[in-house]
Amino acid sequence: MAPTSTPQTPFGRVLTAMVTPFTADGALDLDGAQRLAAHLVDAGNDGIVLNGTTGESPTTSDAEKAQLVRAVVEAVGDRAHVVAGAGTNDTHHSIELARAAEQAGAHGLLVVTPYYSKPPQEGLRRHFTAIADATGLPVMVYDIPGRSGVEIETETMVRIAEHPRIVANKDAKGDLGAASWAMARSGLAWYSGDDMLNLPLLSIGAVGYVSVVGHLVTPELRAMLEAHRSGDADKAAEIHRRLLPVYTGVFRTQGLITTKAALALQGLPAGPVRLPLVGLTDEQTEQLKSDLAAGGVQL
Repeated sequence: MAPTSTPQTPFGRVLTAMVTPFTADGALDLDGAQRLAAHLVDAGNDGIVLNGTTGESPTTSDAEKAQLVRAVVEAVGDRAHVVAGAGTNDTHHSIELARAAEQAGAHGLLVVTPYYSKPPQEGLRRHFTAIADATGLPVMVYDIPGRSGVEIETETMVRIAEHPRIVANKDAKGDLGAASWAMARSGLAWYSGDDMLNLPLLSIGAVGYVSVVGHLVTPELRAMLEAHRSGDADKAAEIHRRLLPVYTGVFRTQGLITTKAALALQGLPAGPVRLPLVGLTDEQTEQLKSDLAAGGVQL
């Protein structure tokens, strides 16, 4: 049973897009995944997003994705929303992943804009609604044109929001004007999907975050959210500024590479990345240590 949610916060407020831990030889580390998920929930996450980009979804098999969801639901499913990534650039395959995630016990789905194919907006609408039709789970769409090559336009967001199970958007578009209009017209729950814009998106109506740096600074992210909600803009801005070195450091290169490196430095489950990604160089590791120290992260 998923934790209590509301239409305004269907997946909670503070979610981390979790890395997928691997063993030293690159196999799926389910025990490590359970321990990492428990650590993140203990730190203050309301939800865990699995099998997203940060979870190395392009290089994990369908079977591994289902195994991961099942293991994490077992570990923390009574304390946090477990949201499973099911988006690909193939609608039929995405439906299969969505159904497998539902069978594995996921509480919701994250469905990214189809990448590489660059479908027209009507194709996006049909893609999202077909996946939402395929299960009984609530859906968070994921708008990230920098990776997908296509944005979800406001009119499309309004149309897909008519579907009763499409309830939220993870916004990594980097356009506060577009976000403002889409929030106002769609009524979707809005989650920041771009850590550097966490506070700006909160300021225009986002309800929370799906974060990468949440692996390292969940208490600070929650404190910033609570300060904003209580009307203490100065405190929220101060926390935002304090986190700038963390935001910058984690995204100097591909974010999951640096996140896995940081987790390893903290003695938490992570393991290697799978090709075509590669680990940090020694120089990059030293830079990451410096960035995280400047943001107050203990390694």
